[in-house]
Amino acid sequence: MAVLSSLELPNGSYNDDGHQIRTGTLWTAIAHILTAVIGSGVLSLAWSVAQLGWIAGPISMFCFAMVTCVSSFLLSHCYRYPDPVTGARHHFYMDAVKTYLGTRKQTWICGFLQILSMYGFGIAYVITTSISMRAIQKSNCYHKEGHQAPCTYGDSFYMLLFGAIQIVCSQIPDFRNMEWLSILASIMSFSYASIGFALGFAKVIGNRRVKGSISGVQTATIAQKVWKVSQALGDIAFAYPYSVILIEIQDTLKSPPPENQTMKKASMTAVLITTFFYLCCGCFGYAAFGDQTPGNLLTGFGFYEPYWLIDFANACIVLHLVGGYQVFSQPVFAVFEKWCAEKVPNSGFVNNSYTIKIPQLPVLRINLLRLCFRTCYVLSTTGLAMLFPYFNQVLGLLGALNFWPLTIYFPVQMYFVQRKIEPWTRNWIILQSFSFFCLLVSLIALVGSVEGLISERLS
Repeated sequence: MAVLSSLELPNGSYNDDGHQIRTGTLWTAIAHILTAVIGSGVLSLAWSVAQLGWIAGPISMFCFAMVTCVSSFLLSHCYRYPDPVTGARHHFYMDAVKTYLGTRKQTWICGFLQILSMYGFGIAYVITTSISMRAIQKSNCYHKEGHQAPCTYGDSFYMLLFGAIQIVCSQIPDFRNMEWLSILASIMSFSYASIGFALGFAKVIGNRRVKGSISGVQTATIAQKVWKVSQALGDIAFAYPYSVILIEIQDTLKSPPPENQTMKKASMTAVLITTFFYLCCGCFGYAAFGDQTPGNLLTGFGFYEPYWLIDFANACIVLHLVGGYQVFSQPVFAVFEKWCAEKVPNSGFVNNSYTIKIPQLPVLRINLLRLCFRTCYVLSTTGLAMLFPYFNQVLGLLGALNFWPLTIYFPVQMYFVQRKIEPWTRNWIILQSFSFFCLLVSLIALVGSVEGLISERLS
């Protein structure tokens, strides 16, 4: 077993900024975005449309898609400083905030919210994976015993199993080494989103009518309707979450062409693809089930047959979320490990990698800090998921927390500095109005999601 210091790696494999040669392309960027975006959120969109109704539901999806595009364009220009094409690179979202806004307070707030959001996504993915694993078992039970059979199974075993898989996957060194996993996860996301759309479409044809109404699901009181609508907005906000890792994805791209140009093309393409699938799954799911639309389209058992297709779709969800968990976890790993390397540059525990050669297998490089920290990180997300296994409420809460500060506020403020936009000019007023409107939506979604989570916990 050989010990290799990070300072002894071949010089030819590094850029002038000390990072590995960037090999990312338009297609790998799209794969990373799709892995992040078409995640567990797509499964709750039929329920969200059901709460909002036939007019407000699709319009909300279009609005969030447009907001995401605008935000990604603003943020992609802030990857380099001061010039968006030739300036110094930023490797993390937090680095860009520090450079552009220059205050320690805002940098810490951004870093805290970003890490909290990505940590929360990990918790949500553990919950979703366990639900999908359990759904496979329930689907087979219903097929054998009938739809009225109890077929009750717990979540804990599946959460622990997913956690064990993530402990292994978390040893992937960084974002640049997981392109293959993102591509696999993207294929899986297309597969189960297509199956959800096809099953909804087939059920609408079988029903010979479109269910649902303009006002959405009827509730006993106006207050209940407000809470449900608020939570639905939070779920849709969760479905477009990749601004939180856009800088990290952009940092994998090779140049030329300029990274901001490639990133804008990737963002537009990915958002168009995801919005198409979101509308198909959300609208056809609501059209198929109406007021009885389940919170999770493929695990709520509005669909029972063909059971093998439902099993396959849920297996695709599990495989996709293996990659999705890593997309949101790798930036957290990188920030912590970079901080440790700066604090204790001479520590072998932090900086040395141990090379292990096993016959017939690729060479393994193990870093002790990586092994210990990442294992503890996965264990913590798994433990919290076991305490709060509430799918829709967790998605809405995460979407509301993440949406305004990281998707809107910081990109807008950094863009002002990057483009030298003066206060009270036309562009300043437009972007500030855009930011304020998104803040109101985020607050509404946050209140509804907190209320839903508390209600579920107390019930």
